[in-house]
Amino acid sequence: MKKQKRLSLFRLSSKDFTPLNIFWFGFLIYALGFVINTTNHVNTVIFRLVQAGGIILFLLTGAYLSKFKIKNSYLKTIFIIYCLWLFSVVCRGIRFDYASLNEMFFGADYGLFIYFTPLIILFPSNPSFYKKIFDAIVIFGIFFIIYDVLFIRDLLDRTGDTQEFIEHFGKSLSIPCGFILLTYKYHSKKRIIFTGGVMILTLLFSIYKARRGLSSICLSILMFSYLLYLINTKKKLLVFYLSFLIIFSGLIYVNSVFHIKKNGLFSFIADKGNEDTRTGVELFFYDDMKTKDWIIGRGINGEYFCPGVDELDDYRVMIETGYLQIILKGGIISLALYLLIAIPAVILGIFYSKNILSKASAIWILISLISLYPATVNTFSLAFLLVWVSIGICYSKKIRCLSDDTLKELFDDSSESFENTQLYFENKKLYVNKKVY
Repeated sequence: MKKQKRLSLFRLSSKDFTPLNIFWFGFLIYALGFVINTTNHVNTVIFRLVQAGGIILFLLTGAYLSKFKIKNSYLKTIFIIYCLWLFSVVCRGIRFDYASLNEMFFGADYGLFIYFTPLIILFPSNPSFYKKIFDAIVIFGIFFIIYDVLFIRDLLDRTGDTQEFIEHFGKSLSIPCGFILLTYKYHSKKRIIFTGGVMILTLLFSIYKARRGLSSICLSILMFSYLLYLINTKKKLLVFYLSFLIIFSGLIYVNSVFHIKKNGLFSFIADKGNEDTRTGVELFFYDDMKTKDWIIGRGINGEYFCPGVDELDDYRVMIETGYLQIILKGGIISLALYLLIAIPAVILGIFYSKNILSKASAIWILISLISLYPATVNTFSLAFLLVWVSIGICYSKKIRCLSDDTLKELFDDSSESFENTQLYFENKKLYVNKKVY
């Protein structure tokens, strides 16, 4: 009886399957509506209505799925404080004019729902839930390809009007595919090839469009995926030759770096390589922020004086540097609380886990922290939702202690029963004799 109770921790209740599917469907249509609206090629009103439908779906089902069952006492304490602080950030800066409300509800980059993102940590924490996320990631990747085909002319245009296309396509749709690469051990070869292709395509477009922040994120994910595979694979000879090929290719690239401006693909990013587009903006930010603002921020609609950057307004509600964006809205307190949650999760996932899922989750969190300088990664996107899902994984003893073979069985479509998990517990006596931090 006790064994069956333990095994139930890894099952997603049948009554939760439908709400979870509806949640991801609602989030999908919200994200797709947001991304296509950023192209300015569609009827904004229609896709705002699509987003509104998505909001209703993911809010209702999200509330149903959320259960406050955080077992780690440290995480529970900091998480409660962090959520209360985020609530104060929203309350301190909220405005009720049409333009502000429109941006808060329908702007995924800097809107209201960013502050709801951490609540996904309260969703069921088991392999069935994670498998749904894997499926959602692939669907987002498919829509990335569809959007690329639909807007290929704009993606190949290097004028300033289209620079943000690949930013929104990448951050909202394709970057999560990197999580599939990091957790390669649980996926089919077809899925790995597809998501790998999506990531490489995103990288090429980001280089072509000279989006340095997005390029660095893609490269970081691909590099960590390769390192994770290198450490865990048994095909050492294949890895040796692959590593040699990568190093050789890198030497060729370095040798040709002085001729890069003659290369059509790299010429634009080469021209921008030494261009400093941030120092001026950051200096305006530093000059406008007072001591109180640094500590507690200016709220959800916080602005800073920065003339000459945006044509229509001298005040900006965003800054491209991620950690400064967090400080602008919630101050150093907000950033510190986030780091107090995220950094221990990275340590637990890398050093106190037995499976690639936990290590990949820790790496995903680490990449998001590193990327806080070159880009604004804390947005209402699947990539940022994955950060909080990863935090939940890294703080979960029962997930961190499962073997890769057990997890693979649990992720397998044909694994309706949980006999393999039961055998694992019987053989390892995990909860009785194994000490886990």
